[in-house]
Amino acid sequence: MEKFLIAYLLFINLFSSASIFHDKRAAKLNKQRIPERTLFILAILGGSLGIFFSMLIFHHKTRKLKFMIGIPFILILQLIAGFLIERNINLSFPF
Repeated sequence: MEKFLIAYLLFINLFSSASIFHDKRAAKLNKQRIPERTLFILAILGGSLGIFFSMLIFHHKTRKLKFMIGIPFILILQLIAGFLIERNINLSFPF
């Protein structure tokens, strides 16, 4: 189960990062963009770390307040949830 979770998080973050790159490139070329809602859904599904660092690396969506606050907020909530889940699992199974 743990290997599946790691593989999933790796995939969703790489996919999310690629989505930010694609959207940045589409913006420069005046092509069809990825909807902001889709980027937030990817973040909620576990890609918040990939989106956050890609925003900074590619300088994309960094002037949008809802991204500069929303994506780190989602990431922090996910880290807290992961910590609490891990803590509760370890408390439930002490062996």
